[in-house]
Amino acid sequence: MLILPAIDLRGGQCVRLRQGDYNQETVFGDDPAAMARRWTDGGAKYLHLVDLDGARDGKPVNGDSVRRIVAAAGIPCQLGGGLRSEEHIKEALGWGVDRVVLGTRALRDPDWFESVCRRFPGKIVAGIDAKQGKVATDGWLNVADCSALDLARQLSAWPIAAIVYTDIARDGMMQGPNVAGLAEMAAAVPTPVIASGGVTTLEDVRQLATLPLGGCIIGRALYEGRIDLAEAIEISSSLGE
Repeated sequence: MLILPAIDLRGGQCVRLRQGDYNQETVFGDDPAAMARRWTDGGAKYLHLVDLDGARDGKPVNGDSVRRIVAAAGIPCQLGGGLRSEEHIKEALGWGVDRVVLGTRALRDPDWFESVCRRFPGKIVAGIDAKQGKVATDGWLNVADCSALDLARQLSAWPIAAIVYTDIARDGMMQGPNVAGLAEMAAAVPTPVIASGGVTTLEDVRQLATLPLGGCIIGRALYEGRIDLAEAIEISSSLGE
């Protein structure tokens, strides 16, 4: 199970939100490139980037910060947030990220999503954000009448690289991940599932590493020093052997 430190960008700064609420923001740094180097120095092999401004505005916003992160990190990065068209995808990939995470439009326009998966093979990750099992869109501002599992099964029929599954109720709350929900998701689809939301302790990492997951995104717990990145990577590696 890959450990992916999260770098959430808003106004060019590294921030974390509670449950996706833009009014509950904590700023952790004003130099995203330096933050990227911190995580790569700690052993990270992949970074998860989120353009929070883009998620809310429906278009890429923090391009300068993303380019600096990619240049500083020297490892693959994936980017989500506000990517709603083929032009947006091309723009983001042009910033140097390895792959992009698509969420909102994948739900609203599955035919389009299938077409871009085939247009950019191995470059598209499906971002499924859920609240009480239902899919949330538009930077988590709206909840659709569609189950996360049903959407995952549908999208997995196409050549996507992975699924990032976020339980909004757990995200940024430091209450642990939804292990049962993640196990259900991983069992339901053949696509690698990356866990996101609520990972707070090394015991959380240990529990997730026992599941057939492709990765685990960690945010606030790393920034607040509750989880040591090197230790998390060691636990994940040892249980994955």
